[in-house]
Amino acid sequence: MGKRKSSAPPPAKKKAPKLDTTFDCPFCNRKKTCVAKLEPKLRVARIECRVCHARYDCEITPISEPIDVYAEWIDKCEEENDEDD
Repeated sequence: MGKRKSSAPPPAKKKAPKLDTTFDCPFCNRKKTCVAKLEPKLRVARIECRVCHARYDCEITPISEPIDVYAEWIDKCEEENDEDD
């Protein structure tokens, strides 16, 4: 009679990489000075620069991430710059 095979342990789950919550400021051009704060219950997000105090507020969805808010801020800045030209 043969020995019973033991079950192999399940493979380890890969952790999703952490996304940044600090970004480069588009106004003062300093690195990692803008901090993103999300309030999912209020559906509001704010990014503010710790140096020049530039800020951006927007509405978010339950699946929004800080990088989404930062990208939206950059897009708005580019739109404003294009309107001035």
